[in-house]
Amino acid sequence: MTAVIPLSELRIQIDAIDEQLLHLINQRATCATEVAKTKLAAGEQGSFYRPDREALVLRRIQELNKGPLADATIARFFREIMSACLALEKPLDVAFLGPEGTFTQQAAYKHFGHAVNTVPAVSIADIFNAVENEQCQFGVVPVENSTEGVINHTLDRFLGSPLKICGEVEVRVHQNLMAAFEQLEKITEVFSHQQSLAQCRLWLDKHLPHAMRSPVSSNAEAAKLAVGSVNKAAIASQAAAELYGLNIIEQNIEDEPNNTTRFIIVGRQASASTGRDKTSLLVSTGNQPGALHKILAPFAEYGIGMLHIESRPSRQGLWEYVFFIDIEGHCEDEKVAKALQLLRNSVNMLNILGSYPCAVIA
Repeated sequence: MTAVIPLSELRIQIDAIDEQLLHLINQRATCATEVAKTKLAAGEQGSFYRPDREALVLRRIQELNKGPLADATIARFFREIMSACLALEKPLDVAFLGPEGTFTQQAAYKHFGHAVNTVPAVSIADIFNAVENEQCQFGVVPVENSTEGVINHTLDRFLGSPLKICGEVEVRVHQNLMAAFEQLEKITEVFSHQQSLAQCRLWLDKHLPHAMRSPVSSNAEAAKLAVGSVNKAAIASQAAAELYGLNIIEQNIEDEPNNTTRFIIVGRQASASTGRDKTSLLVSTGNQPGALHKILAPFAEYGIGMLHIESRPSRQGLWEYVFFIDIEGHCEDEKVAKALQLLRNSVNMLNILGSYPCAVIA
């Protein structure tokens, strides 16, 4: 029979380990400030954030992890350490779809950590504008939901923007019905973003068939509208309920239990190859026979996986479309570079929206 270690002795061990952790974390922070000095001495300006470097660090930490903590837990812990260290070098301003308490803000914190300054924007266009005008170094915008598909406003904004995609983050979306009261039968109107209303369609049909469904700019805005009302409710995150003091009447009302939204990070930063990357493209072929084949053929020839393809009106001519495409690999990888050169020679326009690390599971 294994001897039981006295609680007092275990607490002494934990205190000693905590002291070591504190020393090492501050030692890392000191090293981070030296990195900033070295970069400034070399004439480097702008953001010191490097999406490729962060992804490599998190992947390495997960590979080294032997438990008992899960890889995702370890990644979240180290992300916050890196976020705090980066803030010592130069704090980041990150635009998100506001107000406070949205899933987009949650995505910003998940990707950058909580040491960044999140700046709310009214619309996706305003997020792009904030980064284009250098009011923020980065912006976080939703691009795709596993249940409802792509967010067209985001794709369309790339048609006229110089910004690049420099990262991605996935957030498991749990929708909650909330109100200032607690009785489901009182609800006559439900506010939420149109994507969230769609994600909860079956639940609403069953439990609130007669309630009006009113789309608003964000879930957090919906929560604000529900504050103080005697018959209006909102669908939003748990964070929004806590922020605006609402009662959660029903939790997790999304129709699909694995409902996930993919967000992208927009900025001016280029990311180096990490060995596990995606490249997003904007392609125009004009209205011609075999247009889609011309796009697909180079990737097939070089064995490059296509992850997603979406068409949108080009706004340049009647029935002319552009294609938004995600492929595996980095634009500087040999096979990808060759495929892109072949593609460039057979289409009217090819714009590389960015090569960036695949989202780290956390």
